[in-house]
Amino acid sequence: MVVVELIGEISSIEIIAVGRGLRELKRLRRDYGAGRWRKLKGVATVRLIDLKVVRAEVHWYEAHGIGRQEIKVTKILDSP
Repeated sequence: MVVVELIGEISSIEIIAVGRGLRELKRLRRDYGAGRWRKLKGVATVRLIDLKVVRAEVHWYEAHGIGRQEIKVTKILDSP
């Protein structure tokens, strides 16, 4: 599920994988550029495509100087 809009900050951030541990490393470097890529997860309030506002677990890729890319909802936790 793709995030339409993040509402507020992401909390409880954890690193899932770094560098060569990423399955998508080659594609990320091709699409966004070289960097120290990491896959992270956290909890955030998001607005979904159907305009519902919910708290959800989100995953994304991030590299220094490039920023957050490809944020997606992996699990809906509850409605705020």
